[in-house]
Amino acid sequence: MARYARVAGSVGLITLQNPPVNALSAAVRQGIVDTVARAIGDTEVNSVVICGQNGIFCGGADIKAFAGPMSGPPLVPMIHAIEALDKPVVAAIEGISLGGGLELALACHYRIAHCKTRLGLPEVTLGLLPAAGGTQRLPRLIGVPAALDLITTGRHVTAAEALKLGIVDQVTDCDIVEVAVKFAQSVAGHSVDGRRLSTRQCPSFPDLDALFEGAMQRVCQSARGTIAPVACVQAVRAAATLPYAQGMEREKELMATLFSSGQARALQYCFFAQRAVGKWSLPSGARWDTSKARPIRKAAVIGLGTMGRGITVAMAQMGVSVIAVEAQERQLAEAKQVVSGMLERGAQRRGVAPPLGLVHYSPDLQAAAEVDLVIEAVFEDLALKEKIFQQLSAVCKPGTLLCTNTSGLDVDRLASHTRSPELVVGMHFFAPAHVMKLLEVVCGPRSSPTAVATAMQLGKKMGKVSVAVGNCPGFVGNRMLKPYLEQANFLLEEGATPELVDGALEEFGFAMGVFRMSDLSGLDVGWRIRKEAGQTGPDMPPGQPVRIREGRRYSPLADLICEQGRFGQKTGQGWYQYDKLGGRVAKPDPWLHSFLEEYRARHGLVARRIDHQEVLERCLYALINEGFRILEDGIAAGPEDIDVIYVFGYGWPRHRGGPMFYASMVGLASVLEKLEHYYQVHPDVPYLEPSNLLRTLVASGSPPIQKWKEVNKLHSQL
Repeated sequence: MARYARVAGSVGLITLQNPPVNALSAAVRQGIVDTVARAIGDTEVNSVVICGQNGIFCGGADIKAFAGPMSGPPLVPMIHAIEALDKPVVAAIEGISLGGGLELALACHYRIAHCKTRLGLPEVTLGLLPAAGGTQRLPRLIGVPAALDLITTGRHVTAAEALKLGIVDQVTDCDIVEVAVKFAQSVAGHSVDGRRLSTRQCPSFPDLDALFEGAMQRVCQSARGTIAPVACVQAVRAAATLPYAQGMEREKELMATLFSSGQARALQYCFFAQRAVGKWSLPSGARWDTSKARPIRKAAVIGLGTMGRGITVAMAQMGVSVIAVEAQERQLAEAKQVVSGMLERGAQRRGVAPPLGLVHYSPDLQAAAEVDLVIEAVFEDLALKEKIFQQLSAVCKPGTLLCTNTSGLDVDRLASHTRSPELVVGMHFFAPAHVMKLLEVVCGPRSSPTAVATAMQLGKKMGKVSVAVGNCPGFVGNRMLKPYLEQANFLLEEGATPELVDGALEEFGFAMGVFRMSDLSGLDVGWRIRKEAGQTGPDMPPGQPVRIREGRRYSPLADLICEQGRFGQKTGQGWYQYDKLGGRVAKPDPWLHSFLEEYRARHGLVARRIDHQEVLERCLYALINEGFRILEDGIAAGPEDIDVIYVFGYGWPRHRGGPMFYASMVGLASVLEKLEHYYQVHPDVPYLEPSNLLRTLVASGSPPIQKWKEVNKLHSQL
């Protein structure tokens, strides 16, 4: 809805009313049409101000309405009608002005913003483009280069940057409506002919062809197969080269293509999935909206390796006092320097003072005695972690929450070494911990609702997307990763090269293929884990077949590579070769190709032709199949949780929605058929056998992903 009132004698005030963000629903659009008509017909009104209630201008279109037929007045004619008014119209922008909200503001003749406002056109992140004139008006207002940047990235700008770019005419820290009303009075009676953006030409640019060619190259490189940014460039080009009416037609055509695309469906699914995962529940009946989180004012981080340092930075940046504990003197001194540098660089980017005073260092666990929460981030060694949890339970004050950053160890086993196992949860951060958005909150069978709620809220305050998961080896993300990695290695045995496998995965949309990522992470990490698990190394029993472990197929390729001292980028050699130690540019390695040929000959393996399609099916379907088993086991509450974990933590291309959404788009019957085929060919790889849930879903007619929970009625840990 929209409310109309005459204020200050001669100003028509239109207030958008649709909490929480005044989205442009059918009712709001009808309200705008009606109130604008009243303003036109009100002979005592000389100017108009449009604002939003509750300190929010407008968050844009109502995304939920995209799924059904559109109703209510169309947005484009409504916006044109506002711009066509002869009475000056002032947008009083406060809080946010995003998407259709900014397009509404661009139709107004003047724009005044509160200093804390954020503005932007984020439609590209939903697989769309600004289709209410945003691609045509913004370039005419601020120039083509700046408009391309905002529209193709969807990034938000502050009021200060908006003023600098020329999006708004004025910024204030006073009451925005009062300022806008006074301004509207001052321009009453003035001609608005020159203020209508649709009548302007784009500011001239010396070589438009070169500009758009460069923009298209950059977008194609960064988009990795996403079509919306490409369409955005094409729409802005129309603004720069065509009359306004023709540019609007081009915008409409491009939007029609995007609107019905699978990518738009995937990106909008991600948008809602990200919000859904915060609504967790436990078998006890405790829920996100009935469980109270504890306030955390002081925390401790135990272990200052790479993960501990990142977690310390993330905590300090959110204003929590941190006791950073590291027993090794050299590591402690190094951590002080590194953490301080990270805090200073982060503060410089954000334009604030670095919170150096919030971090206090100690070599003694006793320093954590009075904290509200502890995050253990030591080496991934179960015995070491058990010892630390036992010590923390004795040292910390009663009620302190004890969290572990383990990436896959048994959280309940750690909890059993404490006096209060209900206060123990997993907080699995992803490296670098102060940057990566994902946080897996691991709920042990004894974890209390308060502990879970506190961990989830803490992650949210850090800017993370927190997902509650059950307790099992590898939890969700790493459990699914194992078959994905194994299949990649099996493909090398069968005739593929690292470049072929990575090329297929990167063409699919991953920023890095599996072997380039392994070189970046360090091959020695997985090697150490496999040795500790008894899968390789000097403790192997004599006569153990090289390519079988516990009756299952095993590839020793990564072990053999590590035995050569090839650990990836850190050593200048791994699956690829690099120009120097720590080099980042991966190049095919002739030595590795010869090594693979010798390995195949030694084990009687005949190389065959492997294409990109097989790479994707073997790697991705194995991962997806494990995702179905995770749903069966109740480790994840629903497919949305798995998809959010993979999009935010493992680089799954967002425009493909996540592994479970991707399976639904490919067709569950097709995934089942391929898994059955590969399991028949490779019966010594048990995880290729299709999961019971996948079979059940296909037998139930492959219901949409939103209905899977109704089919999967097994016991849930969440």
